[in-house]
Amino acid sequence: MKRIISIIISLAILTTIYWKVDLTGLLKVFENSHPVWMVISVSMIVPLTMLTAWRLQQLMPKRRSKSSSYLNFWEANQLILAASVLNMILPSKMGDIVKAYFMRQRGHLEGTLSLSLVIFEKACDLVSLLVWCVLGLMVYPEKDLLFWVMTAGVTLGLIIGLLLLSSRKFAHIFFEKVRVISPKKMRLKVDNLEISWLEMHRYFWHDKLRLTKIAATSIFIWFGHLLQIWFFIQALNASAPFLASLALSPLAILAGLLPLTFAGVGTRDAAFILFYQPYFSTEVGAALGLLCTSRYLLPAIAGLPFFGQYLTAMKKM
Repeated sequence: MKRIISIIISLAILTTIYWKVDLTGLLKVFENSHPVWMVISVSMIVPLTMLTAWRLQQLMPKRRSKSSSYLNFWEANQLILAASVLNMILPSKMGDIVKAYFMRQRGHLEGTLSLSLVIFEKACDLVSLLVWCVLGLMVYPEKDLLFWVMTAGVTLGLIIGLLLLSSRKFAHIFFEKVRVISPKKMRLKVDNLEISWLEMHRYFWHDKLRLTKIAATSIFIWFGHLLQIWFFIQALNASAPFLASLALSPLAILAGLLPLTFAGVGTRDAAFILFYQPYFSTEVGAALGLLCTSRYLLPAIAGLPFFGQYLTAMKKM
């Protein structure tokens, strides 16, 4: 039911957007796009996916028993791509949860460590995105009221994220507060999340070198994502300063993460149009939103051949 509601909201937002957008002008934006920049920007999906798969390999512990198996690079890519399919059709990034279950079933990880690993991977992604967003907002030229509200909100989110990753005591207090305000049916989920989060602390803070490598890789991966969006702008023959884009693109991506719409479609498009208004037209903003949706759609299409294995895992769950 929730998924149906999110699809309806996405369709409503898209209808509103394209009611106001000049569709002829939108088509001309794509017709006049720069073919070389378009190929370069879209092709960046491949190395970014491969780098994410390599990070997943680095997150895996060394073999601690004969029963555990090694996650090779090809299988890591399959996991990333298949999870992309599930993230498009399941709520709340459930594809990554199924990914954790699948790694455990294949013998790559033991116990609840698989869920802890996926939680840490997603937490690193979110914190890295917030890092680039804060850096971009620091140099963003338009210092109006909306700017200060966004800066305060993003900075607060970054501080909380860093404290959750670095302090077990803060994490325990945080989950206690969440447990108090959560409905009764959600408290068991909060308890399970806290258990996995604390296990993640024990595992990753034990090896500082691995932690540093994963953090640096995550920040670099998100720099690549934001650079790709700036390349999209060049492909559309539009112009926006790179440092401004470094602040605005993460805000649009964060808008797409809100659990309101189907895979962020609609909210993310509206955010790109709104935030980039000082730099280019509504039609270019709508085109940019479509290109950014391709960042999620194309890996999902590439993951369809591996989808059958995940359907079996989902049935077992």
